Amino acid sequence: MPEVTAAEWDRFLSAFPSAHLLQTASWGELKSSFGWQVARVIAPVTSGPSNAVQTLSCGAQILFRKLPLGFSIAYIPKGPVGDRWESLLPEIDALCRRQRAVFLKIEPDQMEGGSKPVDPPAGFIRGLQSIQPPRTLVVDLGKDEADILDRMKQKTRYNVRLALKKGVIVRQFGDVDLFCRLMRMTGQRDRFGVHSQDYYQRVYDLFSPREECVMLLAEYEGEPLAALMVFARGQRAWYFYGASADTQRERMPTYILQWEAMRWARQRGCLEYDLWGVPDADEKTLESNFALRTDGLWGVYRFKRGFGGELRRAAGPWDRVYAPMIYRLYSTVVPKLGDQG
Repeated sequence: MPEVTAAEWDRFLSAFPSAHLLQTASWGELKSSFGWQVARVIAPVTSGPSNAVQTLSCGAQILFRKLPLGFSIAYIPKGPVGDRWESLLPEIDALCRRQRAVFLKIEPDQMEGGSKPVDPPAGFIRGLQSIQPPRTLVVDLGKDEADILDRMKQKTRYNVRLALKKGVIVRQFGDVDLFCRLMRMTGQRDRFGVHSQDYYQRVYDLFSPREECVMLLAEYEGEPLAALMVFARGQRAWYFYGASADTQRERMPTYILQWEAMRWARQRGCLEYDLWGVPDADEKTLESNFALRTDGLWGVYRFKRGFGGELRRAAGPWDRVYAPMIYRLYSTVVPKLGDQG
């Protein structure tokens, strides 16, 4: 089947309510506004002894980033969607070659089981560079609120309740300018890069009308203390972006903010809350180092670990190489692609 439009892709995804947010047409529209090209392909999945019965379909939203000399890289974040997606590969290969892709990187919507990494499919190699954070903490929202609180670390649970006692109020809001001011403040304080205001505005404009995103603001007596942007689709929710002011941090606004984000996700039927991004290390290493390290994602791990999530690691990345010599050069020159939303 040829490439499909964003509307056709939306109709296809309606049959897959558990598909990841990064495979939605809205995410593709977001990335196409900031340097990526997007393409979407769907293929039927046949079954039966003669492969004559078409019962299902699978598809992929593919992002392309231009490289010098007319080359590109191709990327499928948290996809493809559907089972038996090997039937999709001929169409993906043809599209990648038309785009002069050096390689295709897939970060599947699949978690590893146990300590052994999941082997890549035939025709792929294990990629050395991830775009999204490989490891995360996922909070189970399937129990009642008392159980979710009980599974938190004692200090985190205490801080959630302390914020309430200290008068911190959480509400939904739509002021992207305020959100960005808090993001810039956090980035300067904690020394990490943030997106432009245009980026966050585009995110909110794409996902909020579909009721797949809200911004939550924690404030005290009208003073903004912290904010976050939480996303949901199907039975999953994701925490991608969060920020806090430099003042009144003793009121623990970020803790009550996460709790209210989980409550929002539960109210719309989500069973999981993905805290999205911790250091790529096993639990023993994480627990023995989080109090000592502040580089990279170590600081956020110290915060996120308290919410009682299960440590998980994504399968992949898997690379399908079309131009081996350029791929080797690219892998040497570019140590990490880095996107993370």
